[in-house]
Amino acid sequence: MNWSNVLSAALTHLEISFLGVLAGCVVGLPLAALLVRLPKLQKPLFAVVDALQTVPTLAMLTFVMLIFGLNDSTVIVTIFLYSLFPILRNAYVGLTSVDAGTIRAGRGIGMTSLQIFTMVRFPVAVPMILTGIRLAIVSALGVTATGVFIGAGGLGMLIWRGIQTRNTLMMLSGAIPVSLLAVLFEYAIGHLEKKLTKQSTHTGGVL
Repeated sequence: MNWSNVLSAALTHLEISFLGVLAGCVVGLPLAALLVRLPKLQKPLFAVVDALQTVPTLAMLTFVMLIFGLNDSTVIVTIFLYSLFPILRNAYVGLTSVDAGTIRAGRGIGMTSLQIFTMVRFPVAVPMILTGIRLAIVSALGVTATGVFIGAGGLGMLIWRGIQTRNTLMMLSGAIPVSLLAVLFEYAIGHLEKKLTKQSTHTGGVL
């Protein structure tokens, strides 16, 4: 087994997963902020995002493949669509979880809407935002492995080749790193969440 191939596949796997989640953050976080200002959009927007989450992975990959073809872009777009659910929902919950009295107090001392958002709402929401990102990354690692069926690279290729050739070592060289990466990010981001939650509690949610 060529371990340089495993490393190369792992890096490709991470690149695809992160790009998809990053796209989810770029779209999901501003949308959450918009929903705070325009709450009437919450139900229809969440209805669309929730519906996307119910589509099976292979079905989503197949649909996106019809537009983007057999390549890594299809997996990135698929991850983006699945990432919107945890990122958008958790960010919105975090941003709207600030006590109304705290908001009124901020306005009472002359804070602008932008200052209230950046100095009150956002700091309180950060742990929840990280929760959404953590869930999105763990999910993305699994979706990327499934991407082998539409010609994407990554560790899923090693798993599939191992299954086809009945090569247990090759199959495990793809499956084990995927599991380890999921556990690693689950622990690392979870630890950061707890740290920021304690910090937010001690500072009263204002940085």
